[in-house]
Amino acid sequence: MSSLSAIFFDLDGTLVDSSIGIHNAFSYTFDQLGVPSPDAKTIRSFMGPPLEVSFATCLPEEEIDLAIQIYRSYYKEKGVHEAQLFPHIKELLSELAKDYPLYITTTKNTPIALTMTQNFEIDHFFDGIYGSSPQALHKADVIHQTLNNHQLEPEQVVIIGDTKFDMIGAQETGIKKLAVTWGFGEQAELLSYQPDWVAHQVEDILNHLQKKA
Repeated sequence: MSSLSAIFFDLDGTLVDSSIGIHNAFSYTFDQLGVPSPDAKTIRSFMGPPLEVSFATCLPEEEIDLAIQIYRSYYKEKGVHEAQLFPHIKELLSELAKDYPLYITTTKNTPIALTMTQNFEIDHFFDGIYGSSPQALHKADVIHQTLNNHQLEPEQVVIIGDTKFDMIGAQETGIKKLAVTWGFGEQAELLSYQPDWVAHQVEDILNHLQKKA
């Protein structure tokens, strides 16, 4: 196996428990639009894909742009502060940053991802923080952008993520995948994508990468 030259991290559900802020932002958006909010399980399924994809499942096309504006306005003002780091994340990043360049690849938009990592004082661990944009909407797009910008070989990169969207993004770009089970994804669904490694607790990540890198 090739040694790892870089590690990509998902943000929501992997490093940060942002479920309350995301749920509240969706609920607020539907309220402002005057339409019934989906149930909690449906909203949880929105935690991972791009906003455009989630809103397209329950709103007319002509309302999607407005919904995204409302969502991001709430999230920027309140939702970003309704989150917390998962336990032991700072220690994990500090340890990994000694040996690897670290990057965030998230479908959260880049300015919010930057704000969140700065608020939690973890931004300095990363060599780059990449979020979604009109030019890089899906996880695979964000991964491609990061690989290209830093001239990284896909087979020497792993993404650490908690949902099928991280696993699909890895498959579509040829990078390795490490699934974590404490986030928003269902464990059985994650395993169906045959991740290279599975972590049930933060310490497992170090164990896997130190053995295999």
